Amino acid sequence: MSGRGEKVSALLRQIPWTHHLIILGQSKRPEEREFYLEIIAQQKWSSRQLERQFKLALFERTMATPPKVSAALRHTHPDATNAFKDTYVLEFLGLPASHSEADLHSGLLRRLREFLIELGRDFCFIGAEFPVQVGGRDFALDLLFFHRGLNCLVAIELKVGRFEPEYLGKLAFYVEALDRDVRKPHENPAIGVLLCASKDDEVVEYALSRTTSPALIAEYQTKLPDKALLQAKLHEFWLAGQGKDDT
Repeated sequence: MSGRGEKVSALLRQIPWTHHLIILGQSKRPEEREFYLEIIAQQKWSSRQLERQFKLALFERTMATPPKVSAALRHTHPDATNAFKDTYVLEFLGLPASHSEADLHSGLLRRLREFLIELGRDFCFIGAEFPVQVGGRDFALDLLFFHRGLNCLVAIELKVGRFEPEYLGKLAFYVEALDRDVRKPHENPAIGVLLCASKDDEVVEYALSRTTSPALIAEYQTKLPDKALLQAKLHEFWLAGQGKDDT
């Protein structure tokens, strides 16, 4: 048996039969089946949670749109891209199209269990409006988590509009304050996440290229994504990759 076949067989033994049926019924490619087998083994999803991830087109989103991270984040946490997403789907909040930052913040706290599932199994909630004091001034970080796998604090700042480059400065300030005043000696450097309603990927790339802070920019959606559109985008992504391999 090939190395890949042995790996898949080992994964198959780790998940319930119900999950097998869901994966076989909804996956179209061997790569997609292997993707869900691996992530179920990590995340320990229930069958209901697995069904939701198929509706959210997690495979297509992960393959076609990897998270946008800074060079500093890649350096301090080489495995960070596996722990974060480019887009987080928050349809469980039931937010209207025109919602405020306070609506988003309170909704995430009210549905914290679902938000933790969307973030990933290794995320642990620490606090909301987490107090940070610098130079005699008081600041409040929107949400603070700890990631067990990366062994670090994760600061999440919420923005209900599109990403703007100046947001990175404040996020870097919070990450620096966490590292100096909150991080424990055995922990790795903190990570900052800007969660915005929308973003222009070129603007994000420019903004992240010069920052020295371990940061990433992600967006959130309040409705289920268009799976057919994502599948088409993934197909184009694979075709482009094949073109590069041929050159």
